[in-house]
Amino acid sequence: MASGPEDARRNETVGSVVRLAQELIRRPSRGGLDDYGPVVEVLERWLTARAVSHRRLNDPGGALAGLLVEVAGNRPGPWWTLDACVDTAPYGDVSRWTFPPDSGEVRDGWLLGRGAADSKLAVSMFCHLAADLARSRDEFAGGLAVLLDADEHTGHFGGVLAYLADPSAVRPSGVIIGYPGMDEVVVGGRGLWRATVTVHAPAGHSGSSRTVISAVSRAARLVGLLDAARLPGTGDPSGFPLGPKLTVTAFHGGEGFSLTPDRVDLNVDVRTIPGFDAHAAETLVRKVSAELDAELPVRVGTEVTEVACWPPFRLGEGDQPATALLSAARTAGLSVRAKTAGPSNIGNLLGVHGIPATAGFGVPYEGLHGIDERASLTELPTVYAIHQQAVADLLNSPHLFSD
Repeated sequence: MASGPEDARRNETVGSVVRLAQELIRRPSRGGLDDYGPVVEVLERWLTARAVSHRRLNDPGGALAGLLVEVAGNRPGPWWTLDACVDTAPYGDVSRWTFPPDSGEVRDGWLLGRGAADSKLAVSMFCHLAADLARSRDEFAGGLAVLLDADEHTGHFGGVLAYLADPSAVRPSGVIIGYPGMDEVVVGGRGLWRATVTVHAPAGHSGSSRTVISAVSRAARLVGLLDAARLPGTGDPSGFPLGPKLTVTAFHGGEGFSLTPDRVDLNVDVRTIPGFDAHAAETLVRKVSAELDAELPVRVGTEVTEVACWPPFRLGEGDQPATALLSAARTAGLSVRAKTAGPSNIGNLLGVHGIPATAGFGVPYEGLHGIDERASLTELPTVYAIHQQAVADLLNSPHLFSD
């Protein structure tokens, strides 16, 4: 059990974590919409006041992509990274919120506002962990980097890419991605293969007496064929616990009423697994497109253009950094399970570079990416202590944060 002075120090730290998170929420930083300068400047001032080393990261075009904090020990050893995003999802319909999206208020034990859950509370928590560590740098080996990504919700992942491309940054042995939720630690995720599929047909007048199969009708038929396509189930020989999934997520074409368009573009999203990879996904979509062209032939065949491709990933039992996080949570008496996620995450991108990653663990939440986003503060002391213990274990100094 923690002593009285330890309790007081922890309460002081938790209060500071909340205050910094409030400041961050009150600086709108919607991905692709807001200037990230104000929210990053809050962090720069906070880190500078505590003499914590940090520097900006920029994308290839020179735009601000993130902030990198680095704390080195006094002995050789592996480096580990904590990653959380300072940009957020958009607000959506603000009229449906019961408080301002940039509120930052604490009400009934909840931190309110866009980014409270994803992921400004994690940003604040990771900054405090780095500051704690900076005061004890002679007590551990290797180092800790904290990546504060300002280009995550755009889908560009500019902060991570700038970090990996930075020649002066130490390549991490593993990454913990800050995300809310106390029940699970994500140790893997399905991959993705995405493509635009362009369906053609002669343009025509909607009132013409000639029978014309329009691009809209052909595209609608293609959606039906894709929806009916057979994919393997969950019995993947590799033991991957999820099956693949194919979804048509967008349908663009035509304008007005009297003209049938000569093309329609579809977005096709395929979630992949080791036994049904990107090559299999592309083969399937091209096969179904060829079936459409055979059934409803036109002069210009259907075109398939790959947009993005990430492989699936899954950490093995005992792999770091997931083991340290799971162990710390279970030692604290929590029932936490390792999870392989259906959606992809930055862990897939890091996996391309051979860097193991886990997403989670954080506080309970509501309204993530929706209205009335909020994060529960009741569990914050426990979550903070678990991250402290996980970092200490990764840095081979189990009592690093103890007095």
